[in-house]
Amino acid sequence: MLIIRPVELTDLPALEALASHATPQLTNLPAHRERLEERIARSQASFSDKVDYPGDEHYTFVLVDIIDAAGHGEVLGTATIRARAGAREAYYTYRQETLIHASQQLNVRREVQTLALSHEVSEATLLCAMSINPRYKGTSAESLLRRARLMFIAQYPERFSDVLAVAFPGYLDASDESPFWESVGRHFFARSYQDMNHIAGVRSKSFIAEVMPQFPLYLPLLTPSARAAIGREHPAHERALAEMLAEGFVRSRHVDIFDAGPVVKADRERLASVRGAAWHPVRIRPAHALPDAEPALVANQKRDGFRCVVARYALSPTGQLMLTTEHAEQLGVEKGRAVLAAPLTLPAAEDALDEGEM
Repeated sequence: MLIIRPVELTDLPALEALASHATPQLTNLPAHRERLEERIARSQASFSDKVDYPGDEHYTFVLVDIIDAAGHGEVLGTATIRARAGAREAYYTYRQETLIHASQQLNVRREVQTLALSHEVSEATLLCAMSINPRYKGTSAESLLRRARLMFIAQYPERFSDVLAVAFPGYLDASDESPFWESVGRHFFARSYQDMNHIAGVRSKSFIAEVMPQFPLYLPLLTPSARAAIGREHPAHERALAEMLAEGFVRSRHVDIFDAGPVVKADRERLASVRGAAWHPVRIRPAHALPDAEPALVANQKRDGFRCVVARYALSPTGQLMLTTEHAEQLGVEKGRAVLAAPLTLPAAEDALDEGEM
């Protein structure tokens, strides 16, 4: 059985493996033992602390294939929520803007696309650091890992911002280099994209504001390949982006400062997993007695003992959610206890750019 739970210290070797196998390498999931130990410790403190508003909390979850009654099994994936992206230091992006250059004397009016350094996303809650075993990519397990975080957010809204964001890895060429970085960042750092990606993961991104230009970048001055990469996701993350758009996220005007990957944003209450979630008391039934039903995300209501699984959304005539004994045991719920359920299937996405404040 596949289940989502908070990360534990014993998961460290698995996190190291997941970090090293991420495609591409993620700055927010560095393959660095000391940083990962710090991540686990911070996550454990965040789950246990009393929190009234979002701060520097990091909630890290793991996807586990349970193999025994004690809950032991193979860790297959990980994903994190940063309660406030810029709680410790500003979270920088480039914001896509349009400048108008006009001259009445010359009868000239030109609209020029620019990128301006921004830290507007700093106040958003960030869904990040997701990596899954390649065997499970493209399966419902990946959706469980990605969206279980939203089930947790739905239960504890005071811990998170009203706006959520996801920054997707940007396009890399056949040599695993970023055309955008080669056209912009390398001029100021004289290092490759891969080098800077590693430094940002092991240390921080605070050095960016110290070195990168503070004035707008005019897109016509960039190389054609760099312009084509702006807002373009890495091919390995196309399905993930599509699912987040179906969830209710929209492409924002912000892109990553390293590789210009897209940043999607959404008002928390507009997300399908939040709007579609409903509480139901539990009724335990044998697996063969459960009626056919669409799969759903089902989560318990324990903060530091949070669990989320995929189960049938089978309701009794009185509104009880019918769970197998196995599912009830892994969720840690008994008959009559309430669980939160949301449909696993999402509507088709409308891949559009939000024209408001996103």
